[in-house]
Amino acid sequence: MELIKQNFSIKDLENLSGIKAHTIRMWEKRYNILSPERTETNIRMYDSSSLQKILNIAFLNENGYKISRISKLSEEEITAMVHRITSSISDENRAINQFKMAMMNFDETLFDKTYKGLLEKKSFKTIFNDIFLPLLNEVGMLWQTDTIKPIHEHYIVDLIKQKLYLNIVDIKSTKDPSKDDLFILFLPENEIHDIGILYIQYLLLHAGYQTIFLGPSLPLSNMKFLLERYPNVRFLSYCTIAPVNMQDFINEFQEIICDGRQYELNLFGHKANMIKDTALPENIKIYRDLNNFTKTI
Repeated sequence: MELIKQNFSIKDLENLSGIKAHTIRMWEKRYNILSPERTETNIRMYDSSSLQKILNIAFLNENGYKISRISKLSEEEITAMVHRITSSISDENRAINQFKMAMMNFDETLFDKTYKGLLEKKSFKTIFNDIFLPLLNEVGMLWQTDTIKPIHEHYIVDLIKQKLYLNIVDIKSTKDPSKDDLFILFLPENEIHDIGILYIQYLLLHAGYQTIFLGPSLPLSNMKFLLERYPNVRFLSYCTIAPVNMQDFINEFQEIICDGRQYELNLFGHKANMIKDTALPENIKIYRDLNNFTKTI
């Protein structure tokens, strides 16, 4: 796929590489590592090749190589040196940089090539925990600092979700449930961010549980139909931007779903993290760390 031409400011390079803007300027002046174009108002602008180079330089610098040594290498030699570093943490950092480049250039070929390379050494669960989750955290910060646009975030999230769907289907087709517990997974009304709850479904299936995934923006009243067929279930929801009032949501769950009996509701996400545990009924469980939930299943 031909790279899509894009221009980046020095602040963008700082946000994407982790190298401070004043350090980049110093390296340019002292070592001539980059040759940015200048606008009419003398503002530095960088292209995709400059972004790739600074990501590689940052990677080598993090792994103990001094800039004075790196600056003497050609771009081909820098790239070759990056590929020669094979420690686990290096693989993870290099993969995250490659995924960021795939996102910036809408390059699905690069994304798939990087992902397939990781699968040769790591399980999907390890890739998601050690690489995709840190990547998504970085993407969130890049979006907040206006380094990337929503279109970039949507693109990379959709590619990751495709891998999640494939692994969920694979488990369902190859592994029979070993536990009787049935989890009902749903997102509340007006909540559309489903990558977190999709990964939790994968973890539950991997652990041998049965699941029913109902998707985003679901009114609680709709789940009454499920209770007629599955009376013994556990509920799970991931609240990133909705509902507006979590306490009202919990009260509605108690009134509509529980209605005289105690159904477990497991809550994850930014909105859930804002709730104080002391105010919760016994059947409502908040998980602020996915690792803590993983230990319980």
